Amino acid sequence: MKSENFVSTAPSKPAKPTRAAKTPKTPAKPKTAAAKPKPTAAKSTGSVLDGSAPAPLKQQAEPRVVDAPQPVIIGPMMRKKELIEAVVQRSGMKKKDVKPVVETMLAVLGEAIGDNRELNLPPLGRVKIRREKQLSNGRVVVAKIRQNTPVETDTLGSGNGISDASDI
Repeated sequence: MKSENFVSTAPSKPAKPTRAAKTPKTPAKPKTAAAKPKPTAAKSTGSVLDGSAPAPLKQQAEPRVVDAPQPVIIGPMMRKKELIEAVVQRSGMKKKDVKPVVETMLAVLGEAIGDNRELNLPPLGRVKIRREKQLSNGRVVVAKIRQNTPVETDTLGSGNGISDASDI
């Protein structure tokens, strides 16, 4: 037979440098049949793999009714003028005496909120600042107010012997 030499036009790869002395390799472990378990036939346990229906669960979860958040009906906005009038009516004091006190109280509360302080002012409640955002014309403060439920006076078990105002 005639041997032919073919010349390749593709660029050849650079030869790898050889080491002067090779380190001996550790002998490979012989492969045994016990190393890999053979696949067995799928048992009919209702798995997804064999296409049958899933097995029934041992314990079914019982549905529970979860209370959804209740919608809040927003009433009309209370302005400073209305607040002053309500304080005058409840306290019986004159408007000229009440107005500077209410305005000073609002200023103090505004400064406390501006300093990110928590407020605990019963019966108003506990006020916690959650988030704030600085804007060009002021800032937005998101606060959480927690109010305790008012304690209703027990007319029979109050312990003072007076059941209501008509007994006085």
